[in-house]
Amino acid sequence: MKKYVKLIIAITLLTSTMYSCVSPRLLEDEKNKRKKCETVRDSLEKQNKDLIVANTELKSNNETYKKRISGLITDTTVIGTSLRKMKLQYDKINKLNDELLRKQKQRNLNNAAETRKLLAELQAAQEDLQMREDKLKEAENKLNEKKKSLDNLKSELDNKNKKLIELQQILSQKDSAVANLKRKVTDALVGFEGKGLKVHEKNGKIYVSLEEKLLFKSGKWDVGPKGQKAIEELGKVLAKNKDINIMIEGHTDDVPYKGSGQIKDNWDLSAKRSTQIVKLLLKNKDIDPSRIIAAGRGEFVPIDPAKTKEARRKNRRTEIILTPKLNELFKMLENN
Repeated sequence: MKKYVKLIIAITLLTSTMYSCVSPRLLEDEKNKRKKCETVRDSLEKQNKDLIVANTELKSNNETYKKRISGLITDTTVIGTSLRKMKLQYDKINKLNDELLRKQKQRNLNNAAETRKLLAELQAAQEDLQMREDKLKEAENKLNEKKKSLDNLKSELDNKNKKLIELQQILSQKDSAVANLKRKVTDALVGFEGKGLKVHEKNGKIYVSLEEKLLFKSGKWDVGPKGQKAIEELGKVLAKNKDINIMIEGHTDDVPYKGSGQIKDNWDLSAKRSTQIVKLLLKNKDIDPSRIIAAGRGEFVPIDPAKTKEARRKNRRTEIILTPKLNELFKMLENN
């Protein structure tokens, strides 16, 4: 570009010099050349967009030169001065443009570095986001599994609650049956209470406790008339309540039994007394023998462990333990 400017200056100077001594034809040729130079100059101005201001000033100066060439051909000094000023300005503009280009290049480099940094951060952020999304999806899957498990547990809990309600209903029915049974037994044996017989409830069972004096003579197992009457009345109740299991336990005191023959000790005596009660109950043909259990407990389950006459009297007893059949309850427990 500087070469083109120098060429324009040279042509201008040459033109100014020749205007005073050449023919009109040569002058016309020179004008044509000058126009071509202007065309070149205009082309250069279009190519250099960053020098719009300088090119505009140059164009303005060129227009001024055109007017001065027409009237002041000989004023080469003024034109030369103007051209020198223009050259200085152009050089200044070139330097400014170079500085701007340098700064622009540096800015571009900085922008490129910043862009790379931002891209790296963006990629890292995208990877982190993807990782978080993967974890979130994994957590969501686990949550769904836990929700499914919770639903299953809830369903299972609902079933257990339903069965618990059923169980409570059965237990309630059992409690009602026990209370009703106690009332019936108490009513049947009302004439014997306080005379060696006691009816009480314990752990969901009815205990009919008969002292030795009501049933047996000391060291014997044959039941006396009062005892037989009490067992007969109790048998009537048990015959009507077929859903009751019956256990008969014979108990002695801790005084050793010294006998011979088939009864040798307290074990034998307690067992013999319990089986004797069983035989009396089974005189009632409406009682199923499979409902009855006979047991001898000897002296090993005392009511009162004291070594006194009164304590031993209490311990010599026969207990008839009545328990409602809990087949439905046991079946439910087995199923669970």
